[in-house]
Amino acid sequence: MTSKVKYLGELRTQSTHVASNNSIITDAPIDNHGKGEAFSPTDTVATALASCLLTIMGIKAKQFKIDIRGTIAEVKKIMGENPRRIDSIIIHIHFKKTFDIKIRRVLEKAALTCPVYYSLNSSLKKDIQFFWPSEKS
Repeated sequence: MTSKVKYLGELRTQSTHVASNNSIITDAPIDNHGKGEAFSPTDTVATALASCLLTIMGIKAKQFKIDIRGTIAEVKKIMGENPRRIDSIIIHIHFKKTFDIKIRRVLEKAALTCPVYYSLNSSLKKDIQFFWPSEKS
């Protein structure tokens, strides 16, 4: 078993990771009858994509003995209607330091092989952009 999800009432859930016992709370968004006081379930999907991209790049970085610690992914989720669903996910990945062009391309290509990316429906728009600091910074 991967996790247990408990309905807490008031459109909230608590998800507990079985192996670590860590948990997260979700709340329905304000535009869908909730209070918007925590990640919504669809927020967690979009955020999982960003987390997966960073993790896969981290694996590749480790193979090249480079450090990408401090890299940040900014996530924007756009909802669609009829049916209500995630229409698109926009992710901007900002690196703290730059590497030569070969390493940058390897990391970018690796990110797009993440399992969450492949698991999401192909009709869901995924706009992923990589931002490297200038050589002068």
